[in-house]
Amino acid sequence: MDALTHKCPNCAGPLTFEPNDQKFHCPYCLSIFTEQEVSEFEQAQNSAQLKEETEPSNFEQTKTTESEEAGFDLYYCPSCGAQIATDATTAATECYFCQNPVILNGRISGAFLPEKILPFKIDKKTAQAKFLAWAKSKKFVPKAFFNQQQVEKIKGVYFPYWLAKGRGQAEVKATGTTLSVWQVGDIEYTETKQYQIHRKGHFIYRNLIENALSKNTQQTMVEGVQPFPIDEAIDFHSQYLSGFFAEKRDIEFETIANQVKNEMVNYAISDLEETIAPMATMTNEEKSGFVDEITNQYVLLPLWLVTYRSNIQKNKVFYYAMNGVTGKVQGILPLDYKKLGLTSFALGILLSLLCMLGGYFFL
Repeated sequence: MDALTHKCPNCAGPLTFEPNDQKFHCPYCLSIFTEQEVSEFEQAQNSAQLKEETEPSNFEQTKTTESEEAGFDLYYCPSCGAQIATDATTAATECYFCQNPVILNGRISGAFLPEKILPFKIDKKTAQAKFLAWAKSKKFVPKAFFNQQQVEKIKGVYFPYWLAKGRGQAEVKATGTTLSVWQVGDIEYTETKQYQIHRKGHFIYRNLIENALSKNTQQTMVEGVQPFPIDEAIDFHSQYLSGFFAEKRDIEFETIANQVKNEMVNYAISDLEETIAPMATMTNEEKSGFVDEITNQYVLLPLWLVTYRSNIQKNKVFYYAMNGVTGKVQGILPLDYKKLGLTSFALGILLSLLCMLGGYFFL
């Protein structure tokens, strides 16, 4: 497997993708390029190098060693030659020594080549500002959560997902009962009506997003930042990973295909049920459905992530996530129990004083 860094056509500095203008910036000579310009330059470099029967200098491919017993792989940074240790699902990272972006080419090629990518549209400064605004809107959060070092921990990560599309049929049968009650004079009337309910139809489901990474333990949080504007996804180019972190999938679609089909059927049944008028009772319900055609695409979606380890709460780790396109946030914040206790104590004293004053004036 190879490590590569996309480099500036002018000075060979490492390029990074900037969400603000959707272009690639060189931090050294300050040049700015489009994806097409970078691709064309790299293709020309590759063609020239192939003629000389040498490796493409733009990619600076290097061989790696692996340490399976230790549970990580070792790569060599294309810029400074330092060793980079990664786990089995890392697809893009940065060199710990020179901080240059590094893309692990073997993990985004062949069977693991993503078909689509949704590029970041929120840059790091904006993400940091949104993170602070969100955190400061909550009460009883530890002060350490707002310090500069904590804010700078925010990372832009492309997570792997399966994008499923399918078509099928769904059907709902039931016996429904309605009750009508009215009164005329002293007499109360009750009318009971019974209906045989039958709903059936074809459905087409587009863009069902399913997690493709098993180690993503905070999946509930990540799901909370959806939806993503999938229609804005573009064909995958590795340049968009420059300057960000990325993970490759370790869940194959075949292992979740039945789960995806069941979700599609359940969504369709739910839509059918919404067409049924409110009933007093529903009995003899029969729900069924099937998917007769399903396709999938492997996509990378952008998230800004922050983790915080609380010393107060037994080293519990808190996760914060932001949609890298829409800015929608999700997360659980730590509590400063000392601040919470002092506030509760002060409120208790205030209430006691108010009760005493109320009793004094009442007497």
